[in-house]
Amino acid sequence: MAEVHVIGQIVGASGFPDHNLFCKWGIHTGGAWKVLAGLREGQTQVDHPQNHEAAFFAHPIDIHFATKGLQGWPRIHFQVWHQDQFGRHELYGYGFCHIPTSPGTHVMDCPTWRPVGSFMETMSQYFLGGSPQLKNPDLIYNGADRYRLHTVAMGTVHLRLGIIMRNFDKFGIEC
Repeated sequence: MAEVHVIGQIVGASGFPDHNLFCKWGIHTGGAWKVLAGLREGQTQVDHPQNHEAAFFAHPIDIHFATKGLQGWPRIHFQVWHQDQFGRHELYGYGFCHIPTSPGTHVMDCPTWRPVGSFMETMSQYFLGGSPQLKNPDLIYNGADRYRLHTVAMGTVHLRLGIIMRNFDKFGIEC
């Protein structure tokens, strides 16, 4: 079986309207992929930046896959959350990007978005907090019904990933 080892980190996030952010992440793959070692999902700590320009997480990612085919190449998806002064959590954005298909070190930026609610939901969000959320989180990385969503662009999640590939040449795939 061919193997892909992803080693790196979620560096941080920037461009969000407020700070005190944390990030929930997960890696989604197709059916031919098997996790040999590592975690498929996790959560960063809350960063309370003093300079108010960006949040830094430096959260490690280390996962090792084996695969029988290329379909369903791994995708990493994010949910960026804001923690207010009272400890309440508000969703700030969803995003996903594909794990790079070439070996080496990759610096990536993953743009995020969030759903926009109706006028009444927007007013409620302004005065009471909270924000619209997806009922089915699979829409983050699965574009089947995403075209129907009304969204607004949010900030960017920054990644640094190292990709190691093994035994792909045995299956006729050049890296």
